[in-house]
Amino acid sequence: MKLLLSFLIVTVASMVVAAPAKNADGIDVEELIANRRLLLPYIKCALDQGKCSSSAKKVKEHIREALELDCAKCNESEKKDNMLIFKHMINKENDYWKQLITKYDPKREYAPKYEKLYLGKE
Repeated sequence: MKLLLSFLIVTVASMVVAAPAKNADGIDVEELIANRRLLLPYIKCALDQGKCSSSAKKVKEHIREALELDCAKCNESEKKDNMLIFKHMINKENDYWKQLITKYDPKREYAPKYEKLYLGKE
């Protein structure tokens, strides 16, 4: 019986460790940025060029705040996700990054900070 219980505990613990890291909105940011087919609908939603899923709407609602306030209201996990997304957009989706900045930071008050921080750091 103890052996079975130990096995179950180890099995459940390994499943938790192996589970993808999803943020509070249920988005696995690393998977999202690794798969352009998954990422593009979020970008299109943010640019008002496509339909928005409920999770894409949540992301869209926080873009300006993330840029302007450096995600000040975010928890550590959300700050990490934000950094991953900005870094990916600047280095891998630069055309879309420029469109997003045109929409959310038209005076370019905040974007240069992130570009200096992340450009060339993939």
